Order: sequence, then structure tokens, then C-alpha cells
Amino acid sequence: MLPVIDPKDLEKWADYLLNHSLGGITPDDVVMLKGEYITWPLLSILQDKIFKAGAIADMNLVAPDNNRGQVWGASITRHGTPEQIHRTPQWHETRYNAMTKYIEVLGAEKPELFANLPEQNSIELARVDGPFKAIRLSKKWLLTLYPTQAFADMEGMTLKEYTDIVVKASTTDPKMLAQVEEPIARFMEKSKIIRIQTQHPQTNKMLELQMDISGRFATCGIGERNFPDGEVFTSPNANSPQGEIFIDLPVYYNGVTISGIYLKMEGGKIVDYSANKEYETLKRIIETDEGSHRLGEVALGMNSGLQVALKHPLFVEKVGGTLHIAIGDSYDSSYVKDPSSEQAKIEIEEYQKKGIINRSAQHVDVVADFRPGGVGRAVYLDDTRLSIKNNIWCIE
Repeated sequence: MLPVIDPKDLEKWADYLLNHSLGGITPDDVVMLKGEYITWPLLSILQDKIFKAGAIADMNLVAPDNNRGQVWGASITRHGTPEQIHRTPQWHETRYNAMTKYIEVLGAEKPELFANLPEQNSIELARVDGPFKAIRLSKKWLLTLYPTQAFADMEGMTLKEYTDIVVKASTTDPKMLAQVEEPIARFMEKSKIIRIQTQHPQTNKMLELQMDISGRFATCGIGERNFPDGEVFTSPNANSPQGEIFIDLPVYYNGVTISGIYLKMEGGKIVDYSANKEYETLKRIIETDEGSHRLGEVALGMNSGLQVALKHPLFVEKVGGTLHIAIGDSYDSSYVKDPSSEQAKIEIEEYQKKGIINRSAQHVDVVADFRPGGVGRAVYLDDTRLSIKNNIWCIE
């Protein structure tokens, strides 16, 4: 079954993506459009608008067994060897380097096709795909989510219910987010330490995780990378996370849903972990490489209009009154103002050598709920406790 979406909503959605998120399209642009065929109604409109602007649309249609258009799909991961996985065609790199901008339309027809893949080959796939992710992140990039029956089923909703939530969020003007996010972002930049207190629901033990964010830049998520959006994020000193945290909101990853995550960190490294559901998937994430044992992001959800915590990371991490951390890769923009400048590249290399910037093939957001009923108890920036009013974080 396919979602029913008003053509006017699709037009409005596409205009936000091209003009607000990507800052407009010029004739010099080569815009890669990536997504499964089931997302075609939105991809098609985007393609038309890009060609009308005089630019090139590189339509990268993804096979249903390939999660998010990684360099390989499930077939080679199930039936191939690590040696085969590492034989990436040269044209793949050429194609990625040729694009100037990138839009990925998330949405899967049959996520079970790429769920529960063999552990070692999954790790190898993440490693091989890492350099292509790095190319994408060096461009002007954007993620959005198209409703599908499979994702509606994952949420326990009808397709219409799910579609209404996604479309409403994706056709709402994102500019209003800046007003509520700026005060928190600027306060975060002045802070040295963030402390996160959660309560383990099984043991009732109070847990605290703290990390060093001194000297970091904080970014307001206003629809320029994710659409819909609504977060304030930064990357910590990757050597600094210390303590414990419980993550209660379910998170969708590679066709499965992980829930009830516990992490213990010492000296910046995850030294113990568990999950109530899909522990093996969590293990595959953390054991991918050295960097997947560390954190690359800490962020506050700031979208008051997203009150239903959908499991997909694009939505759940934006819900006002939540907090998420990312297992894996850091954001260079949290450490330097212009990552593309020559001076910044030198600084980034030094940060990497010192372990302050984390490098990993993974970047997996996991989300704790600080609204009533969630495991979250308190968040402090230095000695200032943040509060939640009207479903968004604010400074007391």
C-alpha cells in the first residue's frame, strides 16, 4: 500500500528541501538524489525542479535490500566474503566526488531484507562505506523521510496516521526553530561540562554521564541537514565521557529496533553495554571499530511540534524534551568554524591525533526521554540545570 499525499504538499516539501535546506540550486550543481523506488513521488518532483533550475539531477535509486544506499546491499553481506566487500567499484567513488549537493530520501519498502545481517560482514560493510559517507558529509547534504507502510507498521500505526505525522512535520516552516534554539546553543558554547542524569528502570539506580564540551561550537538544527529538524548539538572531547546512562526510547537501525540501552564509559570509552532488545545489533555497532567505542555527539531535542516519539532517528532525536548521544563519528564543525579551510584541516588533524575528535564508520543516535514518564532526570550545563517548558529545553 502506498501513502496518499496531496501533490501541493509534495511541492511545498520539495521547495523547502531545495531552497531552504540546500540554499537553492544553480546551473553548476550536480545534485545526487538517493532513495528507494517507493519514495519516487518525492524524488520525481525534486528531479523536475533541479532540471528546471538548469542543474543536473543524479538519480541514485537504491535496491530494496540495501539500507540507505550503502556501497553494497544485503546479498553480498549474507553470501559474500570480507574480501569481496572491499572490492568497491571505482565508479562509485567517481560518482560521489562529482556531486555538489546531496539529498537522501529515507523510507524502506521491506526493511526485513537488510535486517540481522552476519556480524563480521556487517562490520566490514560499515568500514567500506565509511569513506563514501565522509565524501557526502563534505558536501552540502540533507536527509528527509518519506512515509512507507513498513515504517508505519514499525510504529504500530496505520499508514494514514503515520503519513499525516510525517507530512505535517515536513511541510512546516523550519525558520521558527531558530528562535527557541539560539539561547540554548549560545549557552552551551559558554559551558565546559554537560552532565546527564538518568534512572535505570530495572534497578532504579541513578546514573550520571558527564563529558567535556569546552571550546566547542554548538549548532542549531533548523532544517539545513535534516528535514524536519529541531535540535541543538555539539561534539564532546571524545576522551572525556565518564559515567553511565540509560536510553529508553526505541531506535530504528538497519531494519531492527533497539531498545533499553545501557552504556558505561570510562576515559571516553564504552567499557560495558547492554540492551533489552536487539543486544546483538548494539554489539555490532559498538564493535565496528575503535571509534565506535566512543561518542561523537551530544544534543538536545527542540521541536515542540514533534510530540509522538517515532522510532526513526530522524524524528525521535528531534522531539522536544529529549536528549541524544551518538555512538561513533564526531562533527568537525563542532571543533572549527570552517572545516573546509586549510587552517581548519591542520587543526582537525591535531585534534584527531589527540583523540579529541572521534573517527568511526558509525554515527548512531540513541535517545533518552526527559519528559514525564521517561528515564531522564536532569541535564546540567556546568552548574545550571536545564528545564523543559512547552515541550522544549530552556535555561532556568
